[in-house]
Amino acid sequence: MLTVALDQGPIERHAPQAALSRLDEVARRAAAGGARLLVCPEMSVTGYNIGADIERLAEPADGPVGLRVRRIAAEHGIGIVYGNPERDGDAVHNTSFLVSATGELLAAYRKTHLWGPMEQEHFRPGDAPVVQADFDGIRIGLLICYDIEFPEPARAHALAGTEFLVVPTALLPPEDVVAETLVPARAYENQMHVAYVDRCGSEDELSYLGKTCLIAPDGTELARAGSGEELLFARVDPAATTAARRVNTQLAERRPDLYASLTEAP
Repeated sequence: MLTVALDQGPIERHAPQAALSRLDEVARRAAAGGARLLVCPEMSVTGYNIGADIERLAEPADGPVGLRVRRIAAEHGIGIVYGNPERDGDAVHNTSFLVSATGELLAAYRKTHLWGPMEQEHFRPGDAPVVQADFDGIRIGLLICYDIEFPEPARAHALAGTEFLVVPTALLPPEDVVAETLVPARAYENQMHVAYVDRCGSEDELSYLGKTCLIAPDGTELARAGSGEELLFARVDPAATTAARRVNTQLAERRPDLYASLTEAP
C-alpha cells in the first residue's frame, strides 16, 4: 500500500527558487501526513506558460534544480515527481522526474505528444513511450498532460506492467471532460491506478482547471480536488490492480492481430 500526496497548488511564473521553497514546505507536510510519494503538476518548478523563457530556465537533469529537489526528498524522506524543462545538448524537453525518498533519480520521462504552438516551438518531443521505475514495490509509469488524451500511451504502460500511472498536467478550462471522464476511462480500460495532477490559479492569460484526481483500477474516484489549492492524500493498493484485472479481462482478451492498422499513419 502506497500513500500518495497530490499537490494542486499555484505557480509563480519564472520563479524556480520560490517554487523550490514551496516544494520544501509541501514535501514536509506530505511526509508528516504519511505520504511516501508527492506528485506535482507539469513544469512545476518554472511554471508552464513561460514561452521563450524555457530556453533560459532549462537545465540538465543533474543541474541545480534537480540537485535541490533530491535534497528536499532525502531531507523529508519522501519520493517526489516534479516537472522542469530539461536541456540535453541542443534539445530542450518537457520532462517529469521521479526521485526516490533517499534522493536518487529513478526515472525521467520526456513528453512525447506536444500540445499547441508554445510547446511545439520550444520543446523537442521525447521518443521513449514507456518510462517506469519500481517505488516501494509498485511499478510506477510516467506520462505528461496531453499524452493521456491518446489511448495508446496508457495501453502501452498497461502492457509493460505499469500499476500506477502518474500524469502531471497543466489542464485548462473548458476541458473538464479530460479530468472527469477521460482519465477515469484510462484507469478503467487499463486496470491501473492513475494520478492526474493539475495546478490551480492563473498564470498570465491562462487559468488552470484544477480537478486533480487519483482513480482506482476499477474506475473508482479515490480523491478529487476542486478548483483551489489542495494537498490531497490517497492510497494506491497493488491488490486493487490484481482484482480489477481478474474481473475486467480486456487486457488478456485483446486481439492484437486485428489492430495493426491502428499504428499506421493516416
